[in-house]
Amino acid sequence: MSTWLIIVIVVVAVIIVALVLMLARNRRLAARRDEARELRAQGQQTAVQGEQVRAAAEEHRASAARAEAEAEEKAAQARRERALAERGHSDADQVMGEARAHHDEARSVDPDASDTGEEEAHELDADSAGRGASRR
Repeated sequence: MSTWLIIVIVVVAVIIVALVLMLARNRRLAARRDEARELRAQGQQTAVQGEQVRAAAEEHRASAARAEAEAEEKAAQARRERALAERGHSDADQVMGEARAHHDEARSVDPDASDTGEEEAHELDADSAGRGASRR
C-alpha cells in the first residue's frame, strides 16, 4: 500500500471518530436539554401549586381575622350589656333603699303600724319578686 492511501485511511478514520464523538456529545447535550426542560416545567408547576397554597392560606388568615374581629365586637357588646345590667342593679338597689327608708319613716309616723316592720319587708320582697318574675 502506498503512503498516500494509508494517510487517507487514517484521516478518514480520524474524521469518522470525530463525527461519532460529536454525535455522541450532541445526543448527551440534547438529553440534558430535555431533562432541563422537564425540570423547568416541574418547577413552574410546583410554583403554581405553591401560589395556590399561599392564596388558600391568605384566605384562611383573612377569614380568621374576620372571625376574631366579630368575636371582639361581640365581647365588647357583652361588656357594655353587663355594665348596663350592673348599673341597673345598682340603681334598683338604691331605689329599694329609698323605698325602705320611706317605709321606715312611715312606720315611725303611723301610730297603728308595728315597730318591727317585718311584715312590711315581706310584702316588699314579695312585690319585687312578683314583678321580677313577670318581667322575665
